[in-house]
Amino acid sequence: MNRISTHVLDTALGKPASAVPVRLERLDTAGQWQKLSSAETDQDGRCANLLPETDALPAARYRLVFGTGSYFAARGIPGLYPVVEITFDVCPGESHFHIPLLLSPNGYTTYRGS
Repeated sequence: MNRISTHVLDTALGKPASAVPVRLERLDTAGQWQKLSSAETDQDGRCANLLPETDALPAARYRLVFGTGSYFAARGIPGLYPVVEITFDVCPGESHFHIPLLLSPNGYTTYRGS
């Protein structure tokens, strides 16, 4: 099963970050980003599969775009980063990517999860 998933944790609150807008894009051969899907994180801060089920996962450059500004604005918290973009490469033969985002109003970090 081909899959790209994410999990957003609000490290300042020590809780999952729900209702964070997330967009998945792929860089095409002309160097333009093409939107593949969009969603919001669920109550557990997750988007289980951002890759449309009918899509393959070709080797390419991908980007997750998180609408962190709207997340913090909805909570009345000023945030430094209105958007977080995580760009990553999928190599031939890879089929599953889990990209967590650890978020706070003034910083973030990420890693390749399992």
